[in-house]
Amino acid sequence: MNTQQLRGLGRAPTTGCPRRSLVIRNVAELTRPTVAAPAARPRVGVPEGTPVVPPQDLPSRPRRNRRSETFRSAIRENIVSPANFILPIFVHEEGSTNIPIASMPGIFRLAFGKNVIDYVAEARSYGVNQVVIFPKTPDHLKTTTAEEAFNRNGLSQRTIRLLKDTFPDLEVYTDVALDPYNSDGHDGIVSDAGVILNDETIEYLCRQAVSQAEAGADVVSPSDMMDGRVGAIRRALDREGFTNVSIMSYTAKYASAYYGPFRDALASAPKPGQAHRRIPPNKKTYQMDPANYREAVREARADEAEGADIMMVKPGMPYLDVVRLLRETSPLPVAVYHVSGEYAMLKAAAERGWLNEKDAVLEAMTCFRRAGADLILTYYGIEASKWLAGEK
Repeated sequence: MNTQQLRGLGRAPTTGCPRRSLVIRNVAELTRPTVAAPAARPRVGVPEGTPVVPPQDLPSRPRRNRRSETFRSAIRENIVSPANFILPIFVHEEGSTNIPIASMPGIFRLAFGKNVIDYVAEARSYGVNQVVIFPKTPDHLKTTTAEEAFNRNGLSQRTIRLLKDTFPDLEVYTDVALDPYNSDGHDGIVSDAGVILNDETIEYLCRQAVSQAEAGADVVSPSDMMDGRVGAIRRALDREGFTNVSIMSYTAKYASAYYGPFRDALASAPKPGQAHRRIPPNKKTYQMDPANYREAVREARADEAEGADIMMVKPGMPYLDVVRLLRETSPLPVAVYHVSGEYAMLKAAAERGWLNEKDAVLEAMTCFRRAGADLILTYYGIEASKWLAGEK
């Protein structure tokens, strides 16, 4: 057998450079048996018919961080607390009993006096120590120029004094707007041509804010959406010595369809016009267009420059993107109003058994916090606080 034949058999010749080891090693590589992956074994405790599969090769499994309530609680990014809630309260003095609001189940116009105190005392017992006051003004006190708004002995002002005298550490917010006192149902003075007068309205808003501060309000909250009102109110408060009274501006208040039950509660919807006066049927010439997003940045920059201490978005759930926008564009605290229509929808669905009310409400509150809200105005303030405390 010649040398070429030996090479063909993988054996080196007896003379020349040896190559046997190289050839044998290559053969070994080719003939080494493949080690099979361990076969997946059926698991005990899973439904019959569950497919048997090997574990996926996943270095990252996010579900490991969701495996128990203890750990989920430990790493939860946003926490809801009664300290975040501002509780709206409707007040009336047309008798001594609370009046239910049909479109807002569980919410009442509270009779001025003890009933208001009892309601706020209950809220405080669950950790809610912030309220905002909305007075129901009798029709005979409403006028086209809404002077009742700055009556030092008006219902709003007396309610502020009552609450601050009873609970000195209670944080009392107010509403600064003319619609509860305006016989036309608008946040500003309406001209005969149907124009909401901006600068003239602001003069009365300043008087209203000062009268509320004199009564003891901690935070005045212009909700009117007139241009320049935050700066004018800040100057008016400072001029009268109320430099420590804060301004929570309704910065991005939209012309929303979700306000209906609130207007029922205060009878503050726009009124029909008359032959000699045009009354706008809605508030679209001063409240923001629901289609607009960037416009909120313009409003926020103006309010911040004019001295606002807190900025608010209203309504809440449909406008979480705007809450996030304000959070990312301003260092100021951000509030959100979980408005009457949102409350009414949750109540209606819960009454029909379509939603678990507790779970849906606490999810909504968490969503507000996740979007960036520091403060949440909600009619669920007491109920949500009870649920957070573990009550059924």
